[in-house]
Amino acid sequence: MPQIEPMQPIARRGLMLVISSPSGAGKSTIARNLLEDKSLAMSLSISVTTRERRPSEIDSVHYHFITKRQFEQMRDADQLLEWAEVHGNFYATPREPVEYAMSRGQDMLFDIDWQGAAQMREKIPADVVSVFILPPRMAELTARLKRRAENTEADIARRLTNARSEIQQWTEYDYIIINDDLNRAFAEVRSIVIAERLRRDRRPGLFDFVTGLLEENVGA
Repeated sequence: MPQIEPMQPIARRGLMLVISSPSGAGKSTIARNLLEDKSLAMSLSISVTTRERRPSEIDSVHYHFITKRQFEQMRDADQLLEWAEVHGNFYATPREPVEYAMSRGQDMLFDIDWQGAAQMREKIPADVVSVFILPPRMAELTARLKRRAENTEADIARRLTNARSEIQQWTEYDYIIINDDLNRAFAEVRSIVIAERLRRDRRPGLFDFVTGLLEENVGA
């Protein structure tokens, strides 16, 4: 019996998975789980930010921490794919590493707010897959914020006020996940990634595959 050669992977363009949520709804934990899932092989887009580094954060791992002047120079030189002001600080996505990854079929993960997501959809809608994470209840969101030792009472009050405005943006997203159970929420986001990778318009290699399929000469 002749051996069947293993099929070569079909060339595809990378996707940009944008995950947003109000602070405390769980997007950072879900994002971390996606990155730790070796079968997905996703890469994190590391944003630049002008806010102060928290004690638990590492520069160039969690963010690239820059000055406001550096941010303005990058913005004015069109080196940013998106940017937003959140809680009085600026956050942005550098353009060059993202464009390089997309062309090589690498999937990129973006942990950004609704303002940045809107800019992404406007500039490159075909590459963006957007997911919004909702808390099951506002009371649960408040409790999660209070459990964070780094948040002051003033921080919590400000984030809860902003959360109500952010939640109103939910209709702009492709997928909505209610995070009442972290394991289930992660599984749902993972399923979205797998399904989106199979979209016809994201797999240019299908043209060559189907052409070869039709040209096969097999006996009856």
